[in-house]
This record gives sequence, C-alpha cells and structure tokens, in this order.
Amino acid sequence: MDQRQEIDRVIQAILEAARPDQHVRKAISALPPCAENGRTLVLAVGKAACAMAISALQTPGFIAEKAMIITKYGHVEEHALAQLPEGLCTKLTVREAGHPVPDANSYAATEEAIAMVQNLSANDRVILLLSGGGSALFEKPLLSAAEIADINGQLLSCGAEIGQINTVRKRLSAVKGGRFAKLCAPAQVITIALSDVLSNAPDQIASGPACPDPTTCDEAVHIVKTYNLRLSGKAEQLLWQETPKTLPNASVRIIGGMTFARTAAAKACAKIGYPVRVFLPPLTCQANEAGRFFSALARKAYREGRQLAIVAGGETVVRLGKTHGLGGRNQEMALAAAEKLQGLDGVCFFSLGTDGTDGPTDAAGGWVDGKTISKIASSGTTAAKALRNHDAYHALQSGDNLLMTGPTGTNVNDVCVTLVSPGHPERRYGQTLEKQTKNHDLH
Repeated sequence: MDQRQEIDRVIQAILEAARPDQHVRKAISALPPCAENGRTLVLAVGKAACAMAISALQTPGFIAEKAMIITKYGHVEEHALAQLPEGLCTKLTVREAGHPVPDANSYAATEEAIAMVQNLSANDRVILLLSGGGSALFEKPLLSAAEIADINGQLLSCGAEIGQINTVRKRLSAVKGGRFAKLCAPAQVITIALSDVLSNAPDQIASGPACPDPTTCDEAVHIVKTYNLRLSGKAEQLLWQETPKTLPNASVRIIGGMTFARTAAAKACAKIGYPVRVFLPPLTCQANEAGRFFSALARKAYREGRQLAIVAGGETVVRLGKTHGLGGRNQEMALAAAEKLQGLDGVCFFSLGTDGTDGPTDAAGGWVDGKTISKIASSGTTAAKALRNHDAYHALQSGDNLLMTGPTGTNVNDVCVTLVSPGHPERRYGQTLEKQTKNHDLH
C-alpha cells in the first residue's frame, strides 16, 4: 500500500466516524415522550441536515407531524430519501440553499420554517437538528439581501475566526442568536447539534438559532472595527440591539465534533502502522502557517529517520486580498506544506474539510508529497505564485493533488494528517493507538 492509498484509508475512517446517523438516533431515543395532545415538528439545518433528519425520522417510536430539511446545494441524499416509507415522505419538505453566503433560497426556506412553527402551544415541541453551514442556509436578514451578502463576504475574507463572524451575524438576523427559539415559543425547542466549531459552544453552531447568546454588542462593534468592515448606518444600529440571554423554552445537546474525526484519523494511522502524535491545540491560525509548521515537523522526523503520523484538527483562516484565485483553507494549507516537502521520499500531508467542500470549490481539500512542487512547476506556474494569489485550487489541480469526496453528509470541521515513512513500508514499527503513550501528544 503506497502513501496515497494510506491517505484514502485514513480519510474513509474520518468520514465514517463523523457521520451523525447513530448519534442522532441515540439522542432521539433518549427524548421523553411528547406532552399529551402535543405535536412534534422536526427542522434540520446545515450540511449534514439530510443525514440527521433521515436518522431522526427512522428512529423506532419517534413520530413527527412535519419535518423540513434545509441544506446546501448538492447535499441532498436522494438515494437515502427514496428509501423512506411513503408515510414519512409526505411529512417531509426538502429545500436547498446558498452557502457560504445566503441567497434567495436561504431566505425563502427560512420563511417556510418560520411558518411551520407558528401558533404552537406549550405542549408542542420543535426538534432542531443543527450542523455546520446553518449560518448561511438559515437566515431571515434584518437588512437588504445585497447588504447581507456584502457583509458576509467581508467577514469570510477578512481573516476573522468563526466565533467572531457569528457574533456579528447574530445581530443582523431575525433567527440567529436565540431569536428562532423565541419565534417558536411557548413550544419547547430541543436542539441536537453536530458541532463544526472548535469550542463546541452551542451558541456558535449555525449562529445558535435556539441558544441563549453570551456575546455582547460591544464585542460585535469591536470586531467590526478590528477588521475595518464596511457597514451601513442601519447595520451599525442593529449591532446595538441585544440578543436573548435566557431562553426558558430551549435546550441543546451536542452529539459530535472535530475530536471524533481527529481520533478516528489517529486510530487509522496507528492501524496502518504509524506511531501517532496528536496535536492537541485546535488549529485557528493562518492556513499557510499551519501547512509550513507541519511540514517542518515532517522534515525533522525524516532527517532523524523516524516513522511518524501527526494528526491535527481545527479551522484555519485565509486573509484574501482584493483580487484572488480559487481555493479553500485546506487546499492552501496543503500547498504551503508542499514547499518544505519538496524532494522528500516517503513523506506526505493532507488537509480535509469533513463536509466535502473546501471553500467555494468542489474539492474537499488537498494532499501533497515530495513530488508535488515539481508537478505544479511543469504546468507553467509555481506554488509560491499560487499561494500569493490564493489560487491553491488550480495549482493542486495541475498536479492531481485535489481531494474530491463530494458531499459527505457530515460536517465536523477540518482534519489534517502528516505521514512520514523514510525507506520502505516494511520498516514500520507502529503499535495500535491504545498502546501508544500520552507522551506522543504534541502540546
């Protein structure tokens, strides 16, 4: 098995571990019965919405009067939906919408969801199945569509962390930051969430539509000033309208996150035969900095003749200029790593977006090895130029170094893996992950 095949095996393990199906069924099974004469409605929002909704509806004993899915274009699992009994299909509405910037279908789908939860009683309940991507997919803006799109574009390109982005978004929306739960009152809203944020903070997953918001107006204003965002006078006024701080009709349960995927990657590497070190701090830095950091660790291990797998996870950022090419944070991280891996035999690196879509592209991420730089150069460009222009997609594409998974039905952030295997595979001396000591963790 060569290293490209090893990459595929690790990716398969990551995606299998990150699927929400069994975790949703377990959470649904643990719910108490609905109140007498009460109705249960299901709303699934996010890139994993389809898988989560199907799992909920197929849970034995669980009965929903209505259900709705709002997910990203191309993320509807048509085959799985076709397997649902006819009785369930008649209860289910499926809508696709824009991501990472909301579009007209995002707004229309959100209006449908709001209409579905109108005139509920205290005996009714809404099961809100949330996953990453919900901030764009579920939106009722308090500004014009054009201005919301412009502000989202600024937030996504300025280098702000996702928590900062959501702090601003919440105040410009009628459904974010706990406001959707208020629209459902007096019905109870039970959120079951697959986390795509590093802290697993419920208020940050899809901008917390049914979660009390701990962020403040002062924080939102500070973020706008820090990144020199351009806002209209109306938008600036909205920043000072506080979000709900208590929601007696809402509760949240987190069923999965990045650590699930990272652990699966570590176990897969150990099973192949690599000694594994897990980089514990979540990645929040610039994507190119992370790529260069892990490739530097790989070079050190290579020089020492050590077999090694380094596993990490998080969500890096990319600061775009006025003009830029095409790519995503995982592709940029991989391309930056390739520079330091040039010429090394038996060393590779990959970074994967678990949702299957890295940035505004059809790639899930990128993988590189010691030959990548020369392959890119033979196409008439250089990795350095592509990094300056934030055009990692086309550079990696030229070397056949894109990771293409298609929509995965899950979304638990990013995982990156560095594999170092000097010499031949037979020299590997790895143990199972359970036998490797905690001293292998990098802090």
